[in-house]
Amino acid sequence: MPDQPIHPEVQVGHIHLKVADLDRAIAFYHGVLGFEITQRLGDSAAFLSAGGYHHHIGLNTWESRGAKPPPARTTGLYHVAFLYPTRAALADALRRLNKAGIQLEGAADHGVSEALYLRDPDGNGVELYRDRPEANWPRDASGGLALFTRPLDLDTLLREPPS
Repeated sequence: MPDQPIHPEVQVGHIHLKVADLDRAIAFYHGVLGFEITQRLGDSAAFLSAGGYHHHIGLNTWESRGAKPPPARTTGLYHVAFLYPTRAALADALRRLNKAGIQLEGAADHGVSEALYLRDPDGNGVELYRDRPEANWPRDASGGLALFTRPLDLDTLLREPPS
């Protein structure tokens, strides 16, 4: 055990992914999900953001141009998760995926959150989710979190009015 826990305000700042085809990755993260391109370095790297931050996503082909995804049952990234601020924003993300013809691998209600699971063009796992208010999180008898996984009703999510 560490002598002192990590500072409680530490956050994940960004992800940086190796991709096989930069334009294809940009078409997904920018064209489908809607992240803004903050900088592009020719055909080798790009940085994307939500809301004007310098970057939430880095994409590069420095070691991976034309490469295949890693084989199943190996170590590495399981998925990256993008937290949406509202249920309406998550519904918008689902509409974008549907319009682009991108299939979900799963959709779950975890009690604390609602989540959509899919793969990016390079086979990286992607979770798009929204948290419920903390006051509504499921708790056990001792007050600890009582997470669960149940199917998420996508039809109900799609009926969420746009924000």
